[in-house]
Amino acid sequence: MRIAVMGSGGLGGYFGARLSHGGAEVNFIARGKHLQAMRSEGLRIEGPDAIVLPRVNATDNPDELGTVDVVMLCVKLWDTEAALRQIRPLVGPATTIISFQNGVLKDQYLRAAYDESHLMGGVGYVATTIDRPGVIRQTGPMQRLLFGEFDGSPSTRGQALLEACLAGGIKAELSENILREIWQKYVFLVGLSGTTTTIRKPIGQIRENPQTRAFLLDVMSEVVAVGRAHGVDLPEDYAQVRLQLADDVAYDMTSSMHHDLERGNRLEVRWLAGGVVELGRAKGVPTPLNRAIADILALHAAGLAK
Repeated sequence: MRIAVMGSGGLGGYFGARLSHGGAEVNFIARGKHLQAMRSEGLRIEGPDAIVLPRVNATDNPDELGTVDVVMLCVKLWDTEAALRQIRPLVGPATTIISFQNGVLKDQYLRAAYDESHLMGGVGYVATTIDRPGVIRQTGPMQRLLFGEFDGSPSTRGQALLEACLAGGIKAELSENILREIWQKYVFLVGLSGTTTTIRKPIGQIRENPQTRAFLLDVMSEVVAVGRAHGVDLPEDYAQVRLQLADDVAYDMTSSMHHDLERGNRLEVRWLAGGVVELGRAKGVPTPLNRAIADILALHAAGLAK
């Protein structure tokens, strides 16, 4: 299987490394010092299940690669539209494009750029960050990929990708309701990113304090209400289920948005808490806490000038 990973940071680099480790032909599309390090020294995953790939195929020019079987879209959300233009040389008649990005607005952008026949839905769970160029650090044991056809039907392309993932040690699953899975992650991610980034503490401290724990639950409850208003099959009390997940993850786990804030990078808040506000407004669902998160982080959203 020929796979192109568009965006080889914490998520794309980690899962791409595992796929390569399992025998897939993986092409990493990256940029800057991270790309330079991957070209000269390969790619290293540090953490609970370390991987060292002394040599990887890495480029900043998709034109060099030709068509592939699967494009894994893993760029930050603000780079989505540019990335969708860049991957055109990778996309042949039988190519599958799967966004493993954050949020629920992402697939709208894919549908605007490519025919539905090229698309599958995807969700990625992993706690990682680029520790230094060419090195991705996994900060907790959680890692999981879910993907599937949007209509819930079984497919040979989904099964082929599943087998490649399992060969690489990825905890992967084919989903019959990938839209619900995407929203389930969105509920947790909006809560995790919004609280850790505004409070500037890891999830362990937030879940242990009664006041911040209640804040986390209420932020997620707003996402559930918005999803249900849009027809997504989420139980009314689903925020409570996601709070149990917050209790189970590593104490020092935080969000990529929190990492980005600390480093002065751009933030995905426009598509996370801001996306909840936008989608809630469309259905008349109030989202005051997510509005507050988006407003609090507004002056940080563009990052610091480099």
